[in-house]
Amino acid sequence: MVADPHVTRLRKLDCCAVSDAMDRLEIAGQVTALAQHSGKGRIAGRVVTVRLGTGDPPPGPPRHLGTTAIELGDADSVIVIEQRTGVEAGCWGGLLTLGAKVRGIAGVIADGPVRDIDEARSYEFPVFTNRTTCLTARGRVVEKETNGPVTICGLAVEAGDYVAADRSACLFIKPGDIERVLVTAEEIVAREAAMARAIMAGKPISEVMGGNYEHMLEEGRG
Repeated sequence: MVADPHVTRLRKLDCCAVSDAMDRLEIAGQVTALAQHSGKGRIAGRVVTVRLGTGDPPPGPPRHLGTTAIELGDADSVIVIEQRTGVEAGCWGGLLTLGAKVRGIAGVIADGPVRDIDEARSYEFPVFTNRTTCLTARGRVVEKETNGPVTICGLAVEAGDYVAADRSACLFIKPGDIERVLVTAEEIVAREAAMARAIMAGKPISEVMGGNYEHMLEEGRG
């Protein structure tokens, strides 16, 4: 499969720069409550969603939660899980982590408890979540839908959205916005790189971070 060029560009940008671009363009999508518990460095990709709930699973042959998402994904995919049932039960675990790593999935972002986090660390597989647990999903929660709409920390997310995540935040970007977000973020990165060079060259930081910097995110609005 040919890599998505937008994902390739997004992987090169830290989330703070992308967030600044989203601020300038007045686009919401920043989620700051999901910490990186395993893996190193940033991830980026297209969203594959999983929504968990209580009660009976949908009709059809039984499948363990998350397995469909893994088999749908590739190296440009990030699995994004909603487990907001209020039931403490893992929405992701060790064998799923291994399966996702073998498949080449970029990482997992979960609004809900994740278990076997030490296994994820041993595989160096990126997992972002707001909490961990030892409790299994079996007998507690079921997968309700793959690649349907989900809510992540109050934000509506859909399959195919773009996502980037690092130790600062997780960012979700609609396909219709991705090109202008990337262009703006790349411009911000270039400008801040020039400012860093000026600081290294001995220019007073008060001059480098003067009025132009304070109003940088206002440029291009309107």
